[in-house]
Amino acid sequence: MLIECQDLTKIYKTGDVETAALRGISLTIEKGEFVSIIGPSGSGKSTLMHILGALDTPTSGQFFLENADVSTLDDDALSELRRSKIGFVFQSFNLLPRATVLRNVMLPLLYLNIGEMQRKQKALAALKSAGLEEDRYYNLSNQLSGGQMQRVSIARALINNPAIILADEPTGNLDTKTSQVIMEALCRLHKNGHTIILITHEAEIAAYSERIISIRDGIIESDKKNAKRLN
Repeated sequence: MLIECQDLTKIYKTGDVETAALRGISLTIEKGEFVSIIGPSGSGKSTLMHILGALDTPTSGQFFLENADVSTLDDDALSELRRSKIGFVFQSFNLLPRATVLRNVMLPLLYLNIGEMQRKQKALAALKSAGLEEDRYYNLSNQLSGGQMQRVSIARALINNPAIILADEPTGNLDTKTSQVIMEALCRLHKNGHTIILITHEAEIAAYSERIISIRDGIIESDKKNAKRLN
């Protein structure tokens, strides 16, 4: 089992007011799955994404990643977990605008005991897997289109060979045609064995995954295999 969540709750407090963002979420995700977590604004999907990405901890319940209880880890251990086990793809790309594509992808390896040449080789391999054109590798990231920037973001997520690729609304800033290209890239990565968890509010984007978990008001409404997968 790659991921197991047991009765997760998350309560936010503002003064004397408590808001329950998650209300007893239990789920499992196997290695190699492509799962979409879908729901409207305020449904709790972003809160769940932050917990699955080790960016936050639950108020109660347990979250296991590769049999390790993430719920008990301190900030330093959570940071190491994110670095070594999770690759993030964000809606806003989060690239350094004045750094080249190659440097952006190499960045997560900067503080590891890896030589410059090895870092470059790993970055080139990740960019190839993400499907970015080779003639763009030495462009500055702010010289790219939105779709190209997202492919750089995917390559950066791949660089440490993470257990999970966590994609948070990866097509949110893209037009329909470019969104299709990005989702096809994620599908290819899944076919190559990567585990992908996609957070979205769009049914047409969730349709690319093999399993769709629908969340509303902090609870799971449905968890179904996707018989009509687009790719």
